[in-house]
Amino acid sequence: MKFVHCADVHLDSPLRGLSAYDGAPVESLRGATRRGFENLVNLCIEEEADFLVIAGDLYDGEWLDFNTGLYFAKQMARLGQRGISAYVVRGNHDAESKITQRLSPPDNVHIFGWKKAETVPIERLKVALHGQSFAKRDTLENLAASYPTPRKGWFNIGVLHTALDGREGHSGYAPCALDHLRARGYDYWALGHVHKREVLCEDPWVVFPGNVQGRHVRESGAKGCTVVSVDDGQVITEHRAVDVLRWACVIVDASGAGTPEDVLDRVRDAIRREREEAEGRFLAARIRIEGRCDAHDAILRHPDLWKHQVRAAGVEAGQDDVWVEKVETATQPLRDLAEVRRRDDAIGELLRSVREVVEDPGAIGALVEEIDKLLSKLPHDVREAMALSDLRDPEQARMLIDDAEQLLLARIDAWGAAP
Repeated sequence: MKFVHCADVHLDSPLRGLSAYDGAPVESLRGATRRGFENLVNLCIEEEADFLVIAGDLYDGEWLDFNTGLYFAKQMARLGQRGISAYVVRGNHDAESKITQRLSPPDNVHIFGWKKAETVPIERLKVALHGQSFAKRDTLENLAASYPTPRKGWFNIGVLHTALDGREGHSGYAPCALDHLRARGYDYWALGHVHKREVLCEDPWVVFPGNVQGRHVRESGAKGCTVVSVDDGQVITEHRAVDVLRWACVIVDASGAGTPEDVLDRVRDAIRREREEAEGRFLAARIRIEGRCDAHDAILRHPDLWKHQVRAAGVEAGQDDVWVEKVETATQPLRDLAEVRRRDDAIGELLRSVREVVEDPGAIGALVEEIDKLLSKLPHDVREAMALSDLRDPEQARMLIDDAEQLLLARIDAWGAAP
């Protein structure tokens, strides 16, 4: 017996705010969730899977029109022609959609109800699937607590959209403990909601497959589904990538680089390596440059020009298959900043003043409040797409001040005043 477990498809996720990015491949990004899902269906067919499990967030909130549902029905029809059924629980994003709740699913698709947990048997395989959909987006009760007892002698699968006891970056919906799931007596827990693949347990199997297609840089790396094969009670799982566009945070170590061109050479090398790992997929990369180097001051003298140079180097190395989403420069000078701060002159006094702000929780709190006021004026989707919400974190605010300190020194050095 073989089945495919996926979650968090987010079909037709709008990806608002892309226009804020220079050179963004808008159409490729917007169509990625559909093409990734189509690859998933292709995989089910190629693997001759017996059924597909979708553990929540098939959709991405309220639809703008019916085309999203029609697309899903078309893909399910492809599975139906080959005798493959799909079993779906609705997650928090699905529960937001009133249209979804009113439409009847295709004949080969079973959507678990939201009033109570239920068991759906597959007699020919001796498989029992247990699940419950979200009734509303903010489902905060422990749904797993009322899941049915396992069917003796059958292969039991629990399908659940949950954050378990909490996962960073994910709302705490349908909370439950891993130990509770393990004690339920099921053979496999098909989880959803967390967008990063994670195997929490192998006896029984408790798996977050991650989302099918990354939508921004915080969803980096290979994305796809879990193929589960069961033979005489032995369970074998395999992660299979189905994404069509790969997000990556590319860390470039500039330590010891003498000139900006030396750093750009390292950028090109890093992008080439990342392209190889993407295995022919289009690469959307955030480039972060770190390390102590002589090139630091020259880089920061003209930060806008530098970012353009890094983007150009990335695109050159990527041969039109790379888009540089953002450039972050976090290099440091070889000189000892602590020594400069101790100097009894205007530069030393300036750096000491900056350090006082960094070390003062009250000042950091005031800065975060000001940032929050500015961010509140932007649409939520724009903040999420550009990861601007991270700026509310006091630690991120400190990093901003550190960057400002480095920029000040570089500019002063350009005027010939710094050591």
